[in-house]
Amino acid sequence: MNARTDTQLLQTAAPPAPHQLSNAHLDALEEETIFILREAAAAFERPALLFSGGKDSLVMLRCAEKAFVDRKGTCGTRGRIPFPLLMIDTGHNFPEVTDFRDQRAAELQAELIVRSVEDSMARGTVRLAHPGESRNAHQSVTLLEAIEEFRFDALLGGARRDEEKARAKERIFSHRDSFGQWQPKAQRPELWTLFNTRLQPGEHFRVFPISNWTELDVWQYIAREHIALPSLYYAHLREVVERRGLLVPVTPLTPPRPGEQVQTRSVRFRTVGDITCTCPVESSAATPADIVRETLAAEVSERGATRMDDQTSEASMEKRKRDGYF
Repeated sequence: MNARTDTQLLQTAAPPAPHQLSNAHLDALEEETIFILREAAAAFERPALLFSGGKDSLVMLRCAEKAFVDRKGTCGTRGRIPFPLLMIDTGHNFPEVTDFRDQRAAELQAELIVRSVEDSMARGTVRLAHPGESRNAHQSVTLLEAIEEFRFDALLGGARRDEEKARAKERIFSHRDSFGQWQPKAQRPELWTLFNTRLQPGEHFRVFPISNWTELDVWQYIAREHIALPSLYYAHLREVVERRGLLVPVTPLTPPRPGEQVQTRSVRFRTVGDITCTCPVESSAATPADIVRETLAAEVSERGATRMDDQTSEASMEKRKRDGYF
């Protein structure tokens, strides 16, 4: 066996050029996510993967494919994702996203369960303060009803710790009590990737396999894996109005207010949620690589730049999470 020359060793160890962004760390993040997904599948009897059709849930779904679908069994057949996909629909979601959600679930032949806030409203378990109130926060009620209906003992979500202060307090395996509530001071330690998954009757876990990813990591992974996304994530022309420092899309649900000037701008969505509280950002980024460059320069967090419901107070997300929110 011939020894490598000093020149070859230097070439192997050379760092990436300054104009290139290394994505070598994505292998470690992907490996961790796959490990967590497999741990959840083994530890719980009735887990489900929260799947909105958004970028984070699509990244998590791609890791689930690698964890379960891409492995071949003893007969040479491909595996299947061993838990259903669960979507809580406010009735005000972007149709481009819900259509993409249905398409992706069908491609994977995965079980898709959709439960609607409108059904909770019909049952009287959700009551809006006024007709124009956002239904986003009320998803907690519908989610807890779905957990009770299907007796889910774990829900795997795509939340990341870099999104918001309350998200950063979460454990990867986040315990919920019998009321579906999150108690930050009662979280269990997670040392050496050992997870305490013991449950009392009526309790469940929220599991966050991509907790340690950032928005930049997500977009680098999307670029590397060639993950298809709803078109809203890329630059397109849209009518918007400026309101409280945000660009609010003009839709039948979010019409312009008196005195507001409607403008057509090139925008994209950094996150996609309920139409009534999700805003785009001005952008010309048409590819994942373009968005990676934009994200490197971003000075405002993803939710802070795009979510009207997170601007009410710094504690708004934590309060919703205590009430059972994602």
